[in-house]
Amino acid sequence: MELERKFCQVEAKLAVGEGLVIEGYASLFGAEDRGGDVVEAGAYAASLKALGASGRRVRMLWQHDPAEPIGVWDEIREDGRGLYVKGRLLADVGRAREAAALLEAGAIEGLSIGYRTLRATKDDRGRRRLHELELWEVSLVTFPMLPDARVGAKGESPEDGLLRDLAGVIERARRDLALGR
Repeated sequence: MELERKFCQVEAKLAVGEGLVIEGYASLFGAEDRGGDVVEAGAYAASLKALGASGRRVRMLWQHDPAEPIGVWDEIREDGRGLYVKGRLLADVGRAREAAALLEAGAIEGLSIGYRTLRATKDDRGRRRLHELELWEVSLVTFPMLPDARVGAKGESPEDGLLRDLAGVIERARRDLALGR
């Protein structure tokens, strides 16, 4: 059994609360990635349902390293656009604090999904159409495969504007981290 990975661009959305909140799209339906794959709407549905029924979670990792969990995904769902994720970088985890600093500086801005392909077909252009995937993890990464999938700016949803109010949120997060909150 082989784990595949798809990389997506991140728009940093950090907020202070029970950790640093990031949210956005880890995958976009119908968008061709740099590897020539296209994820179809509904590809994650069965996997998300099975995970929910078993009480298991999709992992938040650093650079796909299973030894480097950096937070938790509190919400993962499919919508009309793609695979939406919302989670928290954990302030007590050193690598998560580093990830927050790297996001702020723009040194990283990628999300990547780790999955196993259960059902796929080739289209007339030779692209692999991914119809059913078993989702294992969503990582923060340096080099995204799908540039248009991003973590959103502060607001009601990722579409509310790229990086809006990010500087203020990050500054509050830094203060809270420095104070050990």
